[in-house]
Amino acid sequence: MATTTKQGTEGHGHGLLGPRAEMAFAIGSGITYTCGMVAKYLLETPGWVPTTLFLATYVLGGFFTVRSAFETIRRGRFEVDFLMLVAAAGAAAVGKWAEGSVLLFLFSLGHALEEYAMSRAQRSIAALGELAPRTALVRRGPDRVEEIDIDELRVGDTVVVLPNSRLSADGVVVAGVSAVDESSVTGESMPVEKQPVADAAAALAGRGPVSEAHRVFAGTLNGSGALEVVVTSRAEDSTLARVIAMVRDADTQKSPTQRFIDRFQMVYVPAVIAGVLAVIGFGVLGLSEPFADSFYRGMVVLVAASPCALAIATPSAVLAGVARAAQAGVLAKGGGPLESLGRVRSIAFDKTGTLTWGQPRVTDVVPVRPSLREQLVTTVVAVESFSDHPLAAAITRDLALEVPAGAESAATEVNSVTGRGVTARVDGRPTEIGNLAMFAELDPLGVPDDIAATVDHLHRLGRTTMIVRHGGAYLGVLGVMDTPRAEAAPVIAELRALGVADMVVISGDNQRVADAVADGLGLDAAHGGLLPEDKVSMIARLNGRGGTAMVGDGVNDAPAMVNSSVGIAMGAGGSAVALETADVALMTDDIGRLPFAVALSRRTAAIIRQNLTVALVIVAALVPATLLGLPIGPAVFIHEGSTLLVVANALRLLRFRRGAEHAGIDHESRPA
Repeated sequence: MATTTKQGTEGHGHGLLGPRAEMAFAIGSGITYTCGMVAKYLLETPGWVPTTLFLATYVLGGFFTVRSAFETIRRGRFEVDFLMLVAAAGAAAVGKWAEGSVLLFLFSLGHALEEYAMSRAQRSIAALGELAPRTALVRRGPDRVEEIDIDELRVGDTVVVLPNSRLSADGVVVAGVSAVDESSVTGESMPVEKQPVADAAAALAGRGPVSEAHRVFAGTLNGSGALEVVVTSRAEDSTLARVIAMVRDADTQKSPTQRFIDRFQMVYVPAVIAGVLAVIGFGVLGLSEPFADSFYRGMVVLVAASPCALAIATPSAVLAGVARAAQAGVLAKGGGPLESLGRVRSIAFDKTGTLTWGQPRVTDVVPVRPSLREQLVTTVVAVESFSDHPLAAAITRDLALEVPAGAESAATEVNSVTGRGVTARVDGRPTEIGNLAMFAELDPLGVPDDIAATVDHLHRLGRTTMIVRHGGAYLGVLGVMDTPRAEAAPVIAELRALGVADMVVISGDNQRVADAVADGLGLDAAHGGLLPEDKVSMIARLNGRGGTAMVGDGVNDAPAMVNSSVGIAMGAGGSAVALETADVALMTDDIGRLPFAVALSRRTAAIIRQNLTVALVIVAALVPATLLGLPIGPAVFIHEGSTLLVVANALRLLRFRRGAEHAGIDHESRPA
């Protein structure tokens, strides 16, 4: 039985015979074996008739086994297929044709059923590759659209996407509005509204991040509106293509358990052969029984001790776990990261864009007196609407709707004071908006005590503050902050329930802001003001307490990710760098998928432990039973049955569900 699941390199390649050939051969061997038994025991036929039928069983049942054994021997390894052939050949050598036939029949049938079951996991991966259409409609002029093969698409081409059709390429929307079902790539259960990007040239040039409202992926399903999309990557470089390739190659990063089993088999298989020889020798020399009887017993022991279930226990679970993760928009790069994630006891989070939205919002409007709130808001919006500073953009966005119709003020002579704030004239009166440092220069006597107290309070909460003065009178203070994601706090609670004991935020932002985020989300500690090398040192300290995962954006957090037990990138669907850097990638920037990934990895580890236990118990029970006289037929049946049981247990991962995957996360709370 094949001991790995990598397509095209291990197991049985069917070639020209077709994918169902092995099952057909196995069924054929069963028919010839049954006919041979009928001819031998129920019908009065010449001896050569059942022998010929059993020989046909050898050919049909052993065809794929011989191919597999030849491939493994050519690579310098002796695996289960080889042991089965030795046992069957040994049975034939002592005239036990019926026993050898049932061995090859049951072994080939078990292997065919195993491959059929494992193909369920592989089909869930292969199905991704069938999502992207093979052709695309490309605009060649104002009134001309040409249909071409997707392999002919070039970066910069404009693709027309019809309603209710699948997208053929990664790109940015330049015309049209529609809702796109991205579940096939990102695992996002709800359609995402798409609209044209403001500057397509900047998006193509990679100048700044592209919002998910403008970014689309090949293989996703368009809704009821037509879209025009500028292609940003060739077909072979699309997000869907990269995900498929990485999942198919997932077994290149074997789990620690799989590496141990591989090393164990290198010692175990020769030990089994040595043990079989010892059984034969003891029977002939110690018990003085006929060589044929001792040899037959040795072959039965060989079947019983063969590590089929042990060999497939881990790779079957890993393949199913990786496939299930991909269905949910979580890319795990093989068994190593998948198993390691389940063992982490500490998680370090980057702050900006991970626990927070990565863009400031107005959190506090504190007028000197309640009656001045409208004037405060109107004055600030009038001035900040002239600025392109991120804080100014946040103020204009969040407060513009509070300005009553007809009460707008006009700002003139707007001047920026670098690192301090801005000055202007509003309705002809001098106006200043800035931090304490700015007003210390403008007002040597200092700001009023109530203003100073408000600023101090907001600073302790991690806010960036702006004091507003108009016509020499203080109107109040604004607090601005990069606010935590709505789903962040529930995610932290979910992770604690899963047994993650130590969760910290590590950030390049100042310590006060990091503390505010940590306190608000219930994290254990906050470490602010860190450079990339400082984050690496912090990860090293956390690693000393056990396995540590680092969650970030996969770009500026790459050094910390590489040095952690598991690097987890968010929003990797639009970032090739994130996909390459991370061990585990959340295809959207939805941190709510993290508990699902941790829970799945722990369930995978549990399935692996269950499989190994079953495999070892079966071998431990079967070997003594064969030494006491259990014949080869029941031994093969139990042996193959345990292997199928292990595979079926692993396939339960394909149906894995957890409430955290759809934990009622408030996606509507995203900043506009």
